[in-house]
Amino acid sequence: MKKHNPVTQGPSQRQLRVGELVRHVVADMVMRGDIIDPTIKGAIITVPEVRMSPDLKIATVYLSLHDPKQEQAAVKAFARQHGFIRREVAHRIDLKFAPELRFRIDETLDAAAKIDELLRRPEVQRDLSNPLRRIDEHSDQDD
Repeated sequence: MKKHNPVTQGPSQRQLRVGELVRHVVADMVMRGDIIDPTIKGAIITVPEVRMSPDLKIATVYLSLHDPKQEQAAVKAFARQHGFIRREVAHRIDLKFAPELRFRIDETLDAAAKIDELLRRPEVQRDLSNPLRRIDEHSDQDD
């Protein structure tokens, strides 16, 4: 069997497939209100991604909340409900082992906002509007 090298490769097809199955189960539980905790009552929560470890024994569940003030409370609430969520995942997905669930805040939207902010800076807009000028300036500096 091929060894998985996380430095040179991304997740395997199986990791992606199982991660998506786990994501669907957790998202469905959130949507139906199965995860009962007073700290997340009424919170708008989405599950944008689940990353599986290569051996499929650990699932990192990323949570996105509409209100950033509730993020840490939501992670703690999901951690308290860990056993219940894990049992439900095991019940709905036919796997050899029910994965250990870890909950994290999804920060990809924050990273995208930072990149967007950088791209909107005046000096970047100037360079993007006239790419030939940028090339000419670099060739003049080399001479």
